[in-house]
Amino acid sequence: MNPHLPPTTLITGATFGIGYELARIFAEQKHTLVLVARNKDRLHGIAKDWKERYGIEIVMIAKDLADPKAPEFIFQTLQKHGMHVDNLVNNAGFGLEGRFSSTAVERELEMIQVNVGALVHLTKLFLPGMLNRKHGRIMNVASTAAFQPGPYISVYYATKAFVLSFSEALNAELKRSGVTVTALCPGPTHTEFQSRAGVSSKVLRTAGMKAFPVAEAGYRGMMRGKRIVIPGFLNRIGVWFVKFAPRPLPAMIIKRLHG
Repeated sequence: MNPHLPPTTLITGATFGIGYELARIFAEQKHTLVLVARNKDRLHGIAKDWKERYGIEIVMIAKDLADPKAPEFIFQTLQKHGMHVDNLVNNAGFGLEGRFSSTAVERELEMIQVNVGALVHLTKLFLPGMLNRKHGRIMNVASTAAFQPGPYISVYYATKAFVLSFSEALNAELKRSGVTVTALCPGPTHTEFQSRAGVSSKVLRTAGMKAFPVAEAGYRGMMRGKRIVIPGFLNRIGVWFVKFAPRPLPAMIIKRLHG
């Protein structure tokens, strides 16, 4: 990383929730931002505001990561601009609630592509440059859902388990390389996620943290190179409980919450 230039941070799903708050934190730290999201109007609104407020450079890429070609497009766009990425935040993701036997497979396959496929592909594309520069940070947004199966929201929970496992494995691979990988594992968070996923559980819709403290904890952990960040005392207690509870019990609890 050139000490005379601001670091460049790429954030997916940057227009709402945790991704938005993460992007704002990096903007306050004067990073050059590459913001990726589907909603072009939201991107333009955010970029205009933050360019004026923080005096930073912002590259906007309006792409739907459900398209398997999107990661390569993002990478090639930055290559054409002569830009490299110092920090990669794979935040984009969505869920879907319902019985697996009756939910739309097309939507679930899109979810796997966004939550898993795009995350892996973007990491594959940008990691070699970080290794060549011997410096870089990657944050993959998982969830406390990664620690147990989730009846009635099964595919989402499974994707987050993948994200956590992948991130921990990659972090171990990259020891002493100058590149770190952090898995951010928030619990229920007040964002647009619940409405988009069709989550009906009153507990999950009303409990939880606000997006900013989750993002702030993730940012601090990423900058320190932490392997896993679980924001919130109650969320950490919940993960501890899952580790020691009989294997079927957490699944039954999640089933009651979503049933």
